[in-house]
Formats: sequence, structure tokens, C-alpha cells
Amino acid sequence: MNKRYMKLLIITLLVLTSFIDVFASGGKRNGTAGAQELMIPIGARGIALNGAYLSGLSGIDAIYYNPAGLGFTDNSAQAMFSHMSYIADIGISYAAVSAKFEGFGTIAFSVKSIDFGDIPITTVEAPEGTGSLYSPSFVTVGITYANSLTDRIRVGINTKIISEKIMRTSTTGIAFDAGVQYSGFANIRGLSFGIVLKNLGPQMKFDGPDLLRTAVDNNSVRGEQNYKVDGATFELPSQLELGMAYEHTFTDAYKFTLSTAFQNNNFAHDEYKFSGEFAFQDMLFLRGGYAILPDAKGKEEENIYGPTFGAGLYLKTGIDITVDYGYRWTRYFDANHVFSIKLGF
Repeated sequence: MNKRYMKLLIITLLVLTSFIDVFASGGKRNGTAGAQELMIPIGARGIALNGAYLSGLSGIDAIYYNPAGLGFTDNSAQAMFSHMSYIADIGISYAAVSAKFEGFGTIAFSVKSIDFGDIPITTVEAPEGTGSLYSPSFVTVGITYANSLTDRIRVGINTKIISEKIMRTSTTGIAFDAGVQYSGFANIRGLSFGIVLKNLGPQMKFDGPDLLRTAVDNNSVRGEQNYKVDGATFELPSQLELGMAYEHTFTDAYKFTLSTAFQNNNFAHDEYKFSGEFAFQDMLFLRGGYAILPDAKGKEEENIYGPTFGAGLYLKTGIDITVDYGYRWTRYFDANHVFSIKLGF
């Protein structure tokens, strides 16, 4: 392997792993970060594998899990559409397109939006509702770049613009993901390694006219006084993930991939993830995954998600068509169901 690229890989890994000491497990800080929509996974294949396949997931599916994987695809262009029935009747819609440029790399554009439905407006004077409705608007727009440094090493970076709006109060922020994938790890065919740093960015803060208040002091000659509530800043839910996977081909028709990952969360319990994918003739796929939260032992109520399952069908026609389904068990709500369709040109 080219020594230059090996040195670059080592430097990248050292920089990313240096964040491990900073990203202590959430503990008492669990749930205190904002922009929680950044932690909602997308894509039926990735969810069915419980996010464990970050070292080998490739193409447009990889944008959320490890942007480095975007740089490995046989298609010149891809498009992906996904919808998930999330908890509490919330809908998650996702769309992405990518284009591969020879000698430059792959660029993708993605949008994730959350549909909360209509919510009744209540006030102090009308606690049962005013008769009006509102719906929060949470949208995340991403621009991703990835490239293959060698036939084994891929790198990628994802820039996300975060927008949250609740009636006339809103906030906007920016976050970055950076990842590396290395196939043929330790010169073992089929063994891959991946590392990704997610949601690194400055703090966010809500602002808007709905934070204006009117105070009345009957003992003052000044009468009514207007003031503004100063919203507190909040941090992003940063994560550091390391993963490995082994792909074994039994015959030309059968292939199995076993993957595992460790997710270090700054504002949540750390997770150990495991998944497997069985492929028949690279056309029919069966998947499953599970996550363990050691810090939540004896506090099972803090882990609302359980095992994941899914299946996929790949059809190679004039246009490559992939249809995937993912299922994730939840403790207190209806299970998550997610459908995805991917087109390759």
C-alpha cells in the first residue's frame, strides 16, 4: 500500500480516536442535548442492521452511518427515498441524490424532515385549546463528499444544516460528520474497519417573537413593560463510533456479513451493536441486529429500542432498483416500520 495514504489514514484515526476521552458516556447528562433529530436513523437497510455496519455500508445508504461509504459505488448516480413510521405517530421522511465524478469523488445532497402532525394550541386562558393548530418544522439538509484514496481506503465528510421551528420560535445550526472505511483490514480478505465522528458543531439557541412577554406592575407608574425570555444554549448530541465487519462468501450464490460497532455517546448511554446480513445471489437479503447498553443494566426502561429485522430485494434492469424494509421493536410505542427505495443509474 502507498505509504503516503497509510500515514494519512493513521493520522486521521489518531485525530478521531482522540475524541474518545472527550466523549464520556452520557450518564447524568442523558437527554440534555438538543437537536435530537440528528440521532434518528434513516434507511431501511441501516436500521435493519441496527447501525452496526458502519465499516462496510456503501453508496447512498451510508450517508447517515458513515459518509466515507458514499465513495464506493458502481453507479454514476444514485437516488434514495425513505419513510419511517416513528414513535408517537411521528413520520420521518428522507430523500437523497448523489453523483460520482471521475477523479474527484462523490457528492450527495440529502434532506430529512419530521412530520409531527397537527397539535392544538393551548394558552393559560384556554388550557383546553384555542381551536387553532400548529405543527413544528424540523428539517436537516446535508451535503456530503466522499472519495476513495486507494482501493482499500475511503474517507468522507458530511455537513448538515439544522433547522427547528415551533410556531414563531426557531433556531438554526450546523453539524459535521467525518468518517473513514478501510477494507482488507490487517490484510484479511473480507475484514473491514470503520470509524466515524458525528454531530460535531457549535451550540444552538432558540429565538423569536414568541419569547416576548408583557409584565404589569400595578405599583409602578410605568405600567406595562415588555421583556424577552433569553433562551438557553444547548449542545449537539455528539457521537463517536468504531466498527468492524467480516464478509464471507460460501458459494457464488450465498454470502454472509457479520458486523459489530461501539457507539460512544456524549449525551446518552454507550451502545454495543451487532448485526448480520444474509445475501442470496446479491439479489435477496435478510437482516437482523441488536444493541446492548451496559450502563442501562437494571434500568431497562431507559432503553426503548430492541431488536431489528429487515429484508431487501435488488433488481438489476436498465436501472438498478433496490427495495428495503426495516423493523425496530420499541418498548412503549408501536414498532418502527421503515421502507426505502434506491435507484442506481
